[in-house]
Amino acid sequence: MNLTSLLVPTYTHMLKALSGWLDKAKAQRPADETALLTAQLAPDMFPLATQIRLACVQAQEAAYRLTGQPFPASLEDLLNEGRNAGEHPGTIATAQARIAETVALLEALGPDALDSRAETPVAHDLPNGMIFDFTAEQFARDWTLSQFYFHLMTAYGILRNQGVNVGKADYIPHLFANLRPETMPTA
Repeated sequence: MNLTSLLVPTYTHMLKALSGWLDKAKAQRPADETALLTAQLAPDMFPLATQIRLACVQAQEAAYRLTGQPFPASLEDLLNEGRNAGEHPGTIATAQARIAETVALLEALGPDALDSRAETPVAHDLPNGMIFDFTAEQFARDWTLSQFYFHLMTAYGILRNQGVNVGKADYIPHLFANLRPETMPTA
């Protein structure tokens, strides 16, 4: 399996699932949008609005880094929007727009777009001054996927904690395309 066939469908499926969770949140709690977007699992964790943006950042950063493209200003804007989401959470529609922008970026990639640089060194620096040295493959496997799923699952946990009725089927809707019809439970 190459990096493109691993990362692009993974990010795309899961971001679309996240957007679906937000649809459910909007339908189930229409008057609580700001409360939902500012909710946290713990006082030292980012709120839902940030978790959504940082999941998008991870997917976009991987696409740019693994294709060797410089980060556009829009990626820094998205990161800053996420960092400031506690004070300025935006709306569910805005969050879904960020998800849609990320999915569009991923879907525009060619079939092998992330693969030509699999052995290229990646220096990943953090705002606190720490720098991680990876190959592109290590970056994909050990950093970006784990960070993406951390933010995605934290968003899921926040929504569940806030009473939004999402479950396993909402987490994996893309898998139903592979379900044998005769095995679908009827009750």
